[in-house]
Amino acid sequence: MAASGSVLDARDQQVGTSLEIRSATDADWPAIARLDATCFGVYNAPATFQAWRTLIAADGSVLACDGGDVVGMAHYLDLRLTVPGGAVLPMAGVTIVAVAPTHRRRGLLRAMFTELHTRIERSYPVAGLTASEGGIYGRFGYGAATIEQELTVDRRTARFRDDAPDPGGVRIVAAADHRDEIEALYERWRTATPGGLQRPRPLWDELFADRDEQRRGGSAWFTLLHPGGYALYRVFGDDPMFVRVAELIPATDDAHVALCRALIGLDLVDTVRFATHPADPLPYLLTDPRAARLTHHQDDLWLRIVDIPAALEARTYAADVSTVVAVSDAFRGTGGRFALQIRDGRAQCAPTDAAAEVEIDLDVLGSLYLGSHRASAFATANRLRATTSAAVTALDAAFATEVQAALGFGF
Repeated sequence: MAASGSVLDARDQQVGTSLEIRSATDADWPAIARLDATCFGVYNAPATFQAWRTLIAADGSVLACDGGDVVGMAHYLDLRLTVPGGAVLPMAGVTIVAVAPTHRRRGLLRAMFTELHTRIERSYPVAGLTASEGGIYGRFGYGAATIEQELTVDRRTARFRDDAPDPGGVRIVAAADHRDEIEALYERWRTATPGGLQRPRPLWDELFADRDEQRRGGSAWFTLLHPGGYALYRVFGDDPMFVRVAELIPATDDAHVALCRALIGLDLVDTVRFATHPADPLPYLLTDPRAARLTHHQDDLWLRIVDIPAALEARTYAADVSTVVAVSDAFRGTGGRFALQIRDGRAQCAPTDAAAEVEIDLDVLGSLYLGSHRASAFATANRLRATTSAAVTALDAAFATEVQAALGFGF
């Protein structure tokens, strides 16, 4: 990655008397890697760190420095996000955000984010991140936009219904021998799935490298391949053994069912843990839906809508709406009042001086954007305020999506 200069321009910020907010240089990256390992508790292989570094935009690294020490950092990746309807938007993927434990409570995160988002606003209609802590990013206008779940199936007792489909067609393969097919299947899936991310070449290389540091005590990749999808999984333990499915990517319904059947058919395995989303049909395939226990439920992708008209006009909608929405953004002040007209699945959105019918904070708009959350739930929590209940009902109907949103990969 080309460095964007060792010192910022006229927007330079000083935090306290000795702390400086500046851009990263090539010479800073060993210190960045060390701070990353310290704050997240994992030493990544140099090749892994370099693969992610290649995706950081030219102006995408902001550091907080105390003298010669890097004590805080925030970066963004140049990513592409699929939104409802299949359009793909440039997204600034905010990542490797950390403050050293020696420099807490000094305003470093806000100072770094202020500079980072000034840069993001030049080129991106949306910004996204995945959060290690759920209480941090709402105040910066990010809302949880997708949900990750884990379903754990006791394969010794799970039984498929007699009327459940059985498409077949699954093969046991070596992932590296079928890279082109796997990449093509992921592309089919991500272009049809809100939250899907284009996976750049360096990240594919990392996935297939299957490094020991990535396995967290599990086996090398096992791979199941179907003409309409694939599954990558690891085996953990000895007696008993369990399987954790890291990627179940079905481009078709038949592929989803067939891959689930194959995974639950693994002998000598007690449980299979599926990383999935709230609309996964797996429980409905079983004679006892409780056999697919929900063992994890958490936010995944968080979105900040940077350019409100551009983002709202990019996606499609399930119902017509005519309203005025007031959006508040305490972090950057980039909200405003917008006339939102949705007809035949498409939106027109423009600033207006008309009275608002709906009032929300920017993080709520981020949560609604991909269809994973309902306006009515936010209204009940008083985080969406409307002059009429009909306005809330209309937003529920409009923002609903046929395809459940799911994040393509973590970053």
